[in-house]
Amino acid sequence: MKHILLFGAGKSATVLIDYLLSHARNENWEVIVTDANLQLALDKINNSPFGTAVSFDITDDDKRGEYIRKADIVISMLPPFLHSKVAKDCVLFSKHLLTASYVDNDMQSMKAEIGNKRLLFLCEMGLDPGIDHMSAMQLIDHIHAKGGVITSFKSHCGGLVAPESDDNPWHYKISWNPRNIVMAGKAGAIFKKDGKNFSISYESLFDHNETVSLPGLEDYAWYPNRDSLSYMPVYGLERTSTFIRTTLRHPSFCSAWNYIVRAGLTNEEKLEFLIADSKISFREWLDKNIAAHTKDNNFDGFFEHSVEATDKSLVTELFGYLGLLSDAVIPSTAACSADVLQFALENKLSLLPQDKDMIVMLHEFEYAIKDQISTIKSSLVVKGENSLRTAMAKTVGLPLGIAAKLILNGTITTTGLHIPIVKEIYEPVLKELEQYHITFNEQGI
Repeated sequence: MKHILLFGAGKSATVLIDYLLSHARNENWEVIVTDANLQLALDKINNSPFGTAVSFDITDDDKRGEYIRKADIVISMLPPFLHSKVAKDCVLFSKHLLTASYVDNDMQSMKAEIGNKRLLFLCEMGLDPGIDHMSAMQLIDHIHAKGGVITSFKSHCGGLVAPESDDNPWHYKISWNPRNIVMAGKAGAIFKKDGKNFSISYESLFDHNETVSLPGLEDYAWYPNRDSLSYMPVYGLERTSTFIRTTLRHPSFCSAWNYIVRAGLTNEEKLEFLIADSKISFREWLDKNIAAHTKDNNFDGFFEHSVEATDKSLVTELFGYLGLLSDAVIPSTAACSADVLQFALENKLSLLPQDKDMIVMLHEFEYAIKDQISTIKSSLVVKGENSLRTAMAKTVGLPLGIAAKLILNGTITTTGLHIPIVKEIYEPVLKELEQYHITFNEQGI
C-alpha cells in the first residue's frame, strides 16, 4: 500500500481530496489528511475507508517528521511560508513533494540535495501557477516544432464569479484564501512589452487597466502578475518582445481596488488605535487609516483630492457595499487594516452555498514563420458546482492529484526540482484533465 500525506484541507483542497480518495481503492492508497482544524479534515474525508484525518502543530518537528517518514509522497497545501519545513523533512526522509506554490529561495537552496537524492519536488502545480505553465508550454513546443518564432506572449488568468451568481457591484466572490485576495499585487510587477521592460509599483498596479475579450463573456480587466521576466528563460522565450503574465478581474473591481490600495487599506502594520479601542466603527477606522497612510485627514478629504471624478460614484457604491463607510463596529480581533478589510470582504463577498465561481484563462500568442505573422488565442473557462466544489478547487487540486498518481505509478520518472514545463509532466496531466472537462478552446492553431 502507498501512503499519500496531504498537508492542508482548506478551500482549494476539496476536489484534490475527492480525487485521491476516489482512486485509492484501485491504486491501493491510504490518504492521510492533516489540518490544524481536525473537523475540517474529517469533513473532507467524509468517512472514506481509505482516508485518515489527523491534526497536529505543523511546527512540531517530531510529529511532522513522524508522518512524513511513513509517506510515499507528500502534497503541501499549506501557506507558502510553511512549505520549507515540510520540504526539509522530505529531503531528510527522501520523499517526493508536490505543491501549488511558487518556487521560493528556500526551495531553490535545496535543489542540489533534491537532485542528489533523485527526488521529484514538483512546484507550481495548481492553476496559476500550474495549468497556465502546462498549457502554455504545450503551445510553445507546438509553435517551435513548426519553425515559428514567438514575438509576443500574454497569459491571463482569474478566479472570478460565474455570471449566474454575479449579484454584487464588485462582480467578485471569494473562492480561495481571502488573505491572498487582500494582499494580491503587493510586490508590484515586472514585465516586457514591445521590447521594453516595465516595473510597476503596487500603488500603480490597478490604475487604468487594459481589458481582454472572450467569446460569450464580458470584457475583463487585467493587471500584471509579479515577476514575468523570470519566466522568459524558463519558457525559452528570452527574445520575445512582449512577455506578460496577468491576473483578471472585473473592470469595476480594479477601479475600486485602486483606491483601496491608495488609501492604505491593505496595510499589515499594527495600528495602536485598533488595539486600544475595541468599539471603533468602520468609518472611524477608514478615516484614521487614511490619516495615517495618506496626505489627507479623513475619507472625505481622500475622496475629494485623490478619487478621479469619473470614479467617484463607483467608489461610493463599492466602498459602501463592503460597509467601509458605515457606523458598524469592526471585529475586536483586528490589529491592522488588512484584518479589517479581510473581514469586510468575507462578510459581503463570500460564496453562498448555491453560488458558482468561474476560472478564466487566456493565452495570447503572436509568432512568425519566415515573413508570415500568425496569432493563437487559447482560452479555458471552468465553472464550479457550488460553494464547496468550486472551479478554483477543481483547477488547483486536480493537477496535484493527477501528478501524484502518475509519480506513484511510474508514468512520471523525472527527478529534481521542477515546475510542470517538462513534456513528460505536462502531456499526461493535460490529457487526464480533459476527462474532467478542463479543456482549452484554441483559435488560430
